[in-house]
This record gives sequence, C-alpha cells and structure tokens, in this order.
Amino acid sequence: MKVIKIETNYKRGLFFYTTNNIKTKDYSIKLEKEIINIYPEIKYQSIIGFGGAITEATGYSLNTLPRDKQEQLLQEYFGEDGINYNFCRLPIASSDFSRKSYSYSQKQDLSDFSVEKDKEYIIPTIKKAQKINSQIKFLSSPWSPPKFMKSNKMLILGGKLEQKYKEQWIEYIIKYITEYKKENINIDYMTIQNEPNAVQIWESCLYTPEEEADLAINKLYPKLRENNLDTKILIWDHNKEKLFDRAMKEINNNKALEAISGIAFHWYTGDHFENISLIRELLPGKLLIHTEGCTGYSNFNKNDEVKNAEIYGHDIIGDLNAGVQGYIDWNMILDNKGGPNHKKNYCNSPIMINKDNTDYIKNLTFYYIGHFSKYIKKEAKRIAFSRYTQDIQITAFQNPDNSIVIVLLNETDNNREYNICIKDKVIHDNLDSHAIVTYVI
Repeated sequence: MKVIKIETNYKRGLFFYTTNNIKTKDYSIKLEKEIINIYPEIKYQSIIGFGGAITEATGYSLNTLPRDKQEQLLQEYFGEDGINYNFCRLPIASSDFSRKSYSYSQKQDLSDFSVEKDKEYIIPTIKKAQKINSQIKFLSSPWSPPKFMKSNKMLILGGKLEQKYKEQWIEYIIKYITEYKKENINIDYMTIQNEPNAVQIWESCLYTPEEEADLAINKLYPKLRENNLDTKILIWDHNKEKLFDRAMKEINNNKALEAISGIAFHWYTGDHFENISLIRELLPGKLLIHTEGCTGYSNFNKNDEVKNAEIYGHDIIGDLNAGVQGYIDWNMILDNKGGPNHKKNYCNSPIMINKDNTDYIKNLTFYYIGHFSKYIKKEAKRIAFSRYTQDIQITAFQNPDNSIVIVLLNETDNNREYNICIKDKVIHDNLDSHAIVTYVI
C-alpha cells in the first residue's frame, strides 16, 4: 500500500510532501486506542467539483499583473500542478464585487441586451482558465434584475421583481445563457437569486419561498426546455440556517421535484451541517452545492490567516460529510485592499495581488482549499469512517481510479496521535496542532 502524505502548517511549510511509502502495520495486531477507521465499501454522494467565483473584481485584479504572472496564477488554480479548480460561479450582470453597477439591458423589450461589459474582464478570464482546464463547470447567479423591473427602481437595497416583468426577466436570463453559449461557455447550473432574503446596500432582490418557487417551476424551467438549454435550476443561494425550511417549502410537489435540481447555500451564519443532512435524507436526489463563503480582510496577519484557513477547512469537511456535491469559494483573486468593490465591502481571497501589481500572494486559505480540490477528483465518492476523538476532523473519499483520499484537520492547540485503519492495514502518525493533512492511498 503506497501512502502519500501532504501536510500544511506554519511549522513545516505549505504543502509539505512525504512521497515515500509510510510504514504500515498489520491490523490483526491488537489495537484499541486512537483509532480512525476507514470503510471504502460504504459509499455516499459523488463530487461535481471545487472552485471559486470569477467576478469582475477577480478579472480586473488578474489583469493588473504582467502577462506571465497572469498565466502562472491561473495555473495555480486550474492546472494539474495547481489545486485543480473545475467548478466556477459567475455573476449575472453586476455584483458588489464589480467596479460599478450595471445591467445587460435598460429597455423593456430587451432590444439593447448585451453582455459586452462582461467581455472586458469576466469572459476573457474564463477563456484563459478554459485553456488550462476545458472541463470547467459553471454556475451563474443574478444579484438583481434591471432597475426598471423592480419595485424600488434600484439595483440596490432589495426591492422586488414586479409581477408584470416576470416574463421579461426570464427572457433576460435566457438571453444571458444563450450569449455565453456563443462564447463557448456553458452555464451548467444557475440559482434564481443571490441571497433572496437580504436587503443589501449593493445589488439585491427579495423573494418569498412562493415567489422563488413560482419563478423556477412555472417560468424559468419551461423556458429553458423550450430553448433546448440544459441549465439546471438551484434555489435559495443564501445562508444555511434557513436551508431546510426553504427547501421543504419550495420542493414540495412533483412539478417542483422535476424543475428544481437542487439547493445552493452560503456559510455566513454558522455550521448548520444538520440542515444539509436533513435535505440529503428527505430529498436524496437533489444537488447540494456550497456557492459562497469568504473571510474579512486581515492585512495578511499570520495569526488571522491561520484562523481564516481553519474556517475553510472546518466548513468544507462539515459540508462534505453532510452530503455536499460541490464547493465554490467566493472571489478567486482580489487586489491588496480586498477589492475592487463598488460598496467597499472588502474581504479576503485565497490569492491577492501585491501593492505594486507585480506579483501575487497566496494566503493560507489557498492551501487549505487545495487539500480537498487537488486530491478529491470529479466523480469521487465519499466513504464512511469512524474516529476516536472530535479533536480530529475528518472526511474521506474514493476517487474513480480507486485511490483513497483522507483529509484530517486539527484546530486544537495539542498534537494528536492516531492509527488510520483500512481493512488489514494500519497507518500510525501524528497530526500537529493547527495543521491539516491529506493522505492519498
């Protein structure tokens, strides 16, 4: 049994590899303490992929670098020697991480519809990424319909989609998907609305469960089929604390089961992994995709970066174990301030551009995400485990090539010893405090 160990912590460096065979014991030797059992024969959900959002802020920040650095950075994300991103989120028109607010149309008949603004930074960034990995899947989310369609006549501060503009709004979305298809970008998934339960000082729009379900089931789904578009519809796209209630209100009949492919969510209100598990149990055929999460801008303070990275590790492990099939981070690249953002709603990203735009910095979150995205392959299946302590957080997968990937996270201040047991073999090892480790077996 060949075992490759990849560890990340500040004591030993980032992506510290042990590539030689790690010694194993025979499981028939009596072992009772410090056991982590892995059960490859018990399988759960398959993985779609991991990735981040390509916002205008990401595309703009990338383009401030010299060309060779742009290529190098994208290889870090999408290349085989990078962390193998293959699942990206795109905003439909502007978001808070745009340089300014915009829509694709200002006219009620949509005769002026154009995605030309996206061709400045978003679409070129997508195409550069596709040259590295042609198999990237895309999920799109709208932050707001155009002003003229909304009750408050603004892109910002919530407001509602007016009843009389529902058909135009659906036509707007169909045009968006079609225009992107012309650019060889297939929108595989879309959500009805980013954060439909929040009034924001940036682009936002409110939907009740009934309004969102009606739009998805009775308006968008038939129109997608009519236009022979294979885009799958996801609902909610907001925080996990209301995930279960929202899903059960909207996916409650045969029409909804047919039209709505799954539920998307964010992490900003805490774990709520049980809500994901409940949906996996009661709606087993539906997709569960994490579509956004980020941490506040921390001026690259080392101690904060450890905490930020551990938030990612903890959330990804909890989501995966609850039944998630895809995990998408927020902005992939930002400038040194954590923007640009037209409302100064700055945050961190795994990669940030340095002050003079000559190079980039990989934050610790980049490496923590990479422990999952780099080694858990598309179509990998989660497998069962048991562990002797909650101090070690764990998830485990079997890849299509039958390799087993085990990720362990230690957020405590103490080192922990353990014995990983797989069938008749035992791997004895130690996990440093505040470290994450991946085994590929």
